[in-house]
Amino acid sequence: MLSGEIISVISGKGGVGKSTVSANLAVSLARQGHSVALIDFDIYGSSIPKMMNIGFGPKSINNKIVPVESHGVTIMSMGFIVKNNDPVVWRGPMLGKVVEQFINDVIWGKLDYVVIDMPPGTGDVAMDVNRLIPSSYQILVTTPHPTASHVAERAGKMATNNNHDILGVVENMSYFQPPEDDTKYYIFGKGGSEHLALALETEVIAKLPIIAPKEGDFEPSIYRKGTLLFDKYNELAEKVVDLIRNKNSRSVQKPV
Repeated sequence: MLSGEIISVISGKGGVGKSTVSANLAVSLARQGHSVALIDFDIYGSSIPKMMNIGFGPKSINNKIVPVESHGVTIMSMGFIVKNNDPVVWRGPMLGKVVEQFINDVIWGKLDYVVIDMPPGTGDVAMDVNRLIPSSYQILVTTPHPTASHVAERAGKMATNNNHDILGVVENMSYFQPPEDDTKYYIFGKGGSEHLALALETEVIAKLPIIAPKEGDFEPSIYRKGTLLFDKYNELAEKVVDLIRNKNSRSVQKPV
């Protein structure tokens, strides 16, 4: 069973960097001394094992699953189950069983934070996760483009309609800044994330730039010390911890 604070990373559509945000947020939280799990519920588009260059799957003990560990994070993913990058062609009931198994049949241990890489949109898997985990903090990932933020609003409304607490919006691919140059190029425009945050009555908690991966890097999606995104994700992790702590404090102080 899961323990600790649940942080679901959601998006309205694929391709906005939701899984990259999930993985780097989990790694940054672990780097700061927290006990962290990362669950890849992006069933049809699981990418966490590839991002972290994990070439092996989980083991089992007494009919329970022992999650894989990488970068100080314990991990479960559909990518460990399918072989040879085969497509997942399962329907709703089978997908629901996988969601239940990842939650109930994995030896997670005591955790401070659980980061869930949710599937994009508002489909069956997202509804199953919301049903099985009735309370979580959610981070909404979008790009600055108005169309992306418009679609993302639907996922945010689904979260609030299911009584989940949106921590804030992460604007990914916010701008491109060449090395050793102060000029910022807003390739996907500006303002979409602010309009999204306003519509959902929340705030923009991070703006993450575009950085080209280094040639030959086996883990190009996990940002290393010395890079701008390493620092940005550390700041995001600190912001998330503070937001959750403040929300929990206000909840405790509410009169009965």
